[in-house]
Formats: sequence, structure tokens, C-alpha cells
Amino acid sequence: MVQYPHKSRVRWQGDSLEVLRSFPDSVKENIGGDLSRLESGEVPLDFKPMGSVLPGVYELRDRHDRAWYRLMYCPREGLIFVLHCFQKKTSQTEQKDIDTTRERLRVVNETIAIQKRSRKHGKK
Repeated sequence: MVQYPHKSRVRWQGDSLEVLRSFPDSVKENIGGDLSRLESGEVPLDFKPMGSVLPGVYELRDRHDRAWYRLMYCPREGLIFVLHCFQKKTSQTEQKDIDTTRERLRVVNETIAIQKRSRKHGKK
């Protein structure tokens, strides 16, 4: 089998990757499949925009037993920034998860703005 070099466009923020790795295997497969679809430019099977609560942020979703699993991401600059992964037991997203996602989004946006200014001024 021929393998082609693949540079991931996914950028993990905070402890998102570690949290995702702790999810049940079927959830990792489903959410991982949707993340792969995103990387390939395809539409994920189960996702939802976060609307006015977190503009520009989307969630990949899966359910296992009595819990819901979420991966919050935002596409920026041709990359996919995974902001937060978590499990919830109710249909409502807890404020702490919204706050974590919002803070990580703020950091991503600031970092991108700094990189753009550096490129504009000829710095690397």
C-alpha cells in the first residue's frame, strides 16, 4: 500500500486531544471520522453551528449510552482549530464549557492577528 505524506490541518488547543482520547472508542471513531471529513473539505455527518453563543464555532456531536460528546472547533486560515472537547449529561451545554471554548477562541484569534501583522511587516 502506498502512503502519501499528510500534514494535518488540525490544531489542538489546550487539553482537547487528551480529552478526545478519553472518549469511548465508538465516539472517537465517529467524531474522528467527522474531523477527517473536515480536513478533506467535506461536510461532517453530525455537526451544528454554535450560533450567537459562539459565532464562528461549530460542534461535532456524538452520543454514547446516556452521555453526549462534543468537539468544538473553528475553521481559520485554512486550518481547523479544535478548541474544546467535553462530555455532557444534559442537552444544555454548561457555561464552563462555553467559557473554555470562548477563551481558547480568543487566543486563536489573537495569535492569527499577530501572525498576520508579522507577515505584513516582513517578519517571520
